[in-house]
Amino acid sequence: MEDLHLISVKSLEALISACRKGDRTAQRELFEALSPRMYAVCLRYAGSTDDAKDILQDGFVSVFSKLDSYSGSGSFEGWARKIFVNTALMHLRKNDALRMSDDITLARDLSAPESTPLEDIGYQQLLRLISSLPPDARTVFNLHVVEGYSHKEIADRLGIREATSRSKLQRARVQLQEMIKKLNGND
Repeated sequence: MEDLHLISVKSLEALISACRKGDRTAQRELFEALSPRMYAVCLRYAGSTDDAKDILQDGFVSVFSKLDSYSGSGSFEGWARKIFVNTALMHLRKNDALRMSDDITLARDLSAPESTPLEDIGYQQLLRLISSLPPDARTVFNLHVVEGYSHKEIADRLGIREATSRSKLQRARVQLQEMIKKLNGND
């Protein structure tokens, strides 16, 4: 099956319609078209490939069960992506990986280095570094930097204060910068 972006709107509508009727072949086609991009989303939130696969599977169960709620307006991939992000957050909550502290005094003491030497680091390496962050910092980093959520939206979704979201993001950035420095031999 081709990538979801290469499917015409008419074909996508027909595929979604067939999936709504329980057509297993259509469901497989939709899975094959969406899974590479959604797996990347899951991997950013998960601590391991096994967790990412679990989130991916749970996400597709949700997508197929909620297909009737997709109105057809807007991007189908964007609609599905929200489901996968929510599934990842539920997975992290279930595993108690989002235990957040409201201690923001430490964040005030953290300061970002002057420069960020990203020149020598590749995309896959950066993803590995992000995945090595503690689950709470990784989650806030992904929601804010990758997904574009505001600190207020993150706080609402995770049940934390906005200040805690900012603190976790700052810590994640500092940790990433330190890891990048070590990779570049600037420790």
